Amino acid sequence: MSELVSAGVSEVDVTPDYPVRLSGYGARRNETAKIKSTLYARALAIGAERPVLLLVLENCGVTESMTESVARELGRQAGVDRERIVLCYTHTHNAPMLSGAAPMLFGTDIPAEHQRQIDRYTADVKERLVEAGLRALSERRPARLTYGEGHVGFAVNRRAQIGPVDHVMPMLRVDDPDGGLRAVWVSYACHCTTFGPADNFMCGDWAGFAAERISRRHPGAVALVTIGCAGNANPFPRTGLSHSRRHGEDIALEVDRLLGIPARPLPDGIRCRLVHASLPYDSLPSREDWLATAEEEGAAGYHARQWIARMDRGVEVPAALSYPVQGWSFGDELSIVFLAGEVVADYAARLRRMYNPAKIWIGAYANDFPGYIPSRRIWKEGGYEGGDATVYFGLPNRFTDEVEEQVIEGVQRVIPETFRRPRSR
Repeated sequence: MSELVSAGVSEVDVTPDYPVRLSGYGARRNETAKIKSTLYARALAIGAERPVLLLVLENCGVTESMTESVARELGRQAGVDRERIVLCYTHTHNAPMLSGAAPMLFGTDIPAEHQRQIDRYTADVKERLVEAGLRALSERRPARLTYGEGHVGFAVNRRAQIGPVDHVMPMLRVDDPDGGLRAVWVSYACHCTTFGPADNFMCGDWAGFAAERISRRHPGAVALVTIGCAGNANPFPRTGLSHSRRHGEDIALEVDRLLGIPARPLPDGIRCRLVHASLPYDSLPSREDWLATAEEEGAAGYHARQWIARMDRGVEVPAALSYPVQGWSFGDELSIVFLAGEVVADYAARLRRMYNPAKIWIGAYANDFPGYIPSRRIWKEGGYEGGDATVYFGLPNRFTDEVEEQVIEGVQRVIPETFRRPRSR
């Protein structure tokens, strides 16, 4: 029997009641008020004296400045330390754009009236994330935490048919002392792209449908769904509403299977650490290079013109990205790492070789949305995830070939050595 800990959970509706432009696809530029499923912010608080707080937002991506703003307010009102708060996003491509997230996605200026609605929604979401966090903290009461691990198969590598993909589905379960299910938190490494650019409506995609199905099957329980190293993984089949619901059902079915078998108890007293790795950019273009590119049509030309305008305003082109890496460790039983952005599956495979795979949870799409984080292998291959997508996120260039080593070094700073696999002789 696991020890009792203090835990609380909440969910808050973040669906706007006004039209707003969606993120996810640069070709989709009309505002919409159509809704296929309600969008939520959910929160899970664990611990009595020094709680940790997981926030999960059904959105394509959040900026680090937004994460810091929400964390500061939660710190002010509830006294929770920054390193004990994480903001994850489900990366659904059918949620409203947030200010500053993938700022050059559309390859053209966003009309002022559209930007006002984006800024309005961003302010609304910040308030509701704080509300969700405070509510989860206030709802804390005795609970038991357990951990299990399942597998789901609908994620496929979108770069190569036989390329790597992560099918592991970790699950943290929160039960009342009498055994009633209060919450589940699951993660799966797949893009929320079951819909395409022509689908101009709001929807949580498979992650949202998974949460809905789990809660429907277990009345009174809240389901939180986060995303793993899914940078090069798409759902299959796609596209369409029926496929999205089916993938959500697959997650819910695996949750039910895990709920029916014994799970590993987790202790209280969670150790937390937040660091920033420095990810250097590749050789930066000269002003002359950018002037030449600025003559082009499309996203690359727009990206170059934006950087020229910034330099003309005296903005210094950064040499590296400050990249957040966060870790939570439940005693010696489980260590969870939260990586920012669109991390590719190679990282999950490497980290499971480095650490005890039964005791590590590898998450991505957390705290910031800087773009794709390629492995060295994918960096060499190039293509969209290897560097071509940089122009949509507003970075000055792709990273150097040392990006993987810099991220791994950051992970080593947040996961205790006790989780390392014994080195073979």
